[in-house]
Amino acid sequence: MKILAIGKNYVANKDEISGLKNGQQIIFSKPESSLVKDNKDVVYPSFTKELIYEAELVLKIGKTGKEISEADAPSYISEIGIGIDYTAKDVFNAIREFKGPWDLAKGFDGAAPISSFKPVSNFADLDNINFDLVINGEQKQVGNTSLMIYNFAEIIAYVSKFMTLEPGDLIFTGTPASGTGPIFKGDHLQVSIENELLLDFKMI
Repeated sequence: MKILAIGKNYVANKDEISGLKNGQQIIFSKPESSLVKDNKDVVYPSFTKELIYEAELVLKIGKTGKEISEADAPSYISEIGIGIDYTAKDVFNAIREFKGPWDLAKGFDGAAPISSFKPVSNFADLDNINFDLVINGEQKQVGNTSLMIYNFAEIIAYVSKFMTLEPGDLIFTGTPASGTGPIFKGDHLQVSIENELLLDFKMI
């Protein structure tokens, strides 16, 4: 199973999208060991003092595909869930100083808590899905897929040029343009799609 993610994929205003769409999507990966499922609490990693959260919709691939067209791409999505893409920002900054890979800053154990998944048929319009993140009872992030620079179909088509997508692969599709920030031990995170709470855990 592959876990892929796209960086810097949301804008605050739809008018910004055309100016940022240059075809160069930022894609990175996380190992399977980074996943935390079933609303289990997440252990705050010992090697960082600056852990940053990003709430993201997560696509699950339902069938094998390579060189997928944008027109066909939605048919490769079987389910949609939501997750947190954690970054150990202090580790990330140190790595970037030497132009190194992001793996240690984004692929550590617990770096990708994910919810249960909903069938894609539950979503009438993939370009109009609402989601939000609440921390300790306070709403921190609000997103809608209409504000994506690259939509689901464009992400799938782009990635499949380089690698075969297979059933069970997961794609984190980017976080809202504002609201990311630090997380601390004891924080309670609740993440919803269309007001349905799907991910609910604490940092310990």
